[in-house]
Amino acid sequence: MTATLLKLAPESPAETAEIAARIGAVLKPGDCLLLRGEIGSGKTHFARSLIQSQMTEPEDVPSPTFTLVQVYDTAKGEIWHSDLYRLSAVEELEELGLSDAFETAICLVEWPDKLGPLAPAAALTLNFATDPDHEETRHLTIAGPDPKWSPLLEMLS
Repeated sequence: MTATLLKLAPESPAETAEIAARIGAVLKPGDCLLLRGEIGSGKTHFARSLIQSQMTEPEDVPSPTFTLVQVYDTAKGEIWHSDLYRLSAVEELEELGLSDAFETAICLVEWPDKLGPLAPAAALTLNFATDPDHEETRHLTIAGPDPKWSPLLEMLS
């Protein structure tokens, strides 16, 4: 199956937050976003913005770097934000409950390569990269192997 692909270049954190909110507006339980990119490329800012856009009562959205997973209740259901950077073995994912969350919650996964074979096949992948010439610009490539993502990518383009 050919992935649907979209390339964006948000020029500020505010533009990245706007993209996150637009994506968050169409997500539903069972949807998973795999957030790839180097440290400082904007993954956590994107995730934080998406989560906050779905909250009825604003609350702090810390990075789950040390807790590995943070769970938020929203009107759409739970949003699981995980940062797997510190994960040392795929077996640890069972302890986190992430496999079950892929079916019942909206999941945002930073450092998804650590999922190995447990990565959801229908997940939307967002690749973040910094721009060496413009400090606040990010290059965001979004790919969705599942046809269900086509309307979202069309809306964002």
